[in-house]
Amino acid sequence: MRRQLAGILATAVISAFAFPALAADAAPAQAARPDPLGELISSALGGGLPGTVEYKMRATMYHAGAKGIRALDSLGCKVAAMRTVAVDPKVIPRRTIIFIKETVGLPMPDGDTHDGYWYASDIGGAIKGLKLDLFSGVGAASMKTLRGIDLTNLSVSKVGEFKGCPPQ
Repeated sequence: MRRQLAGILATAVISAFAFPALAADAAPAQAARPDPLGELISSALGGGLPGTVEYKMRATMYHAGAKGIRALDSLGCKVAAMRTVAVDPKVIPRRTIIFIKETVGLPMPDGDTHDGYWYASDIGGAIKGLKLDLFSGVGAASMKTLRGIDLTNLSVSKVGEFKGCPPQ
């Protein structure tokens, strides 16, 4: 399995570097495009592929309507149900995209299923060390979705960074 993965990554690296160089010769005026393959390779080499556990963390939940909860996160962005997560910035920096394996497949408020990606855009006074606070949505009933998973032992991986505010 490791040899197969190494072979795939080696092929991807060669392709990522060889083909753009050939394309640059053919069309030098072409604007720079995002390189998802290059980002995937960087993530793989950095250990940031979804499913590569960096932390085992505990989580609590919070919702809009609870005492002391505002509509904005610590970045000044609107909190997003089942996407916003409060973190200890000493462990996971704000503006980090994290992957929580146990949340894959959970129902989202819009009817879709969760892909496991959360946005570290909030902090909290009680969020210290290997602890997360997951924003579930509006009202206590929104927390029902997250009660079905074991919040005492979540598999968490850093998979990227975002700029500005997280997507809604």
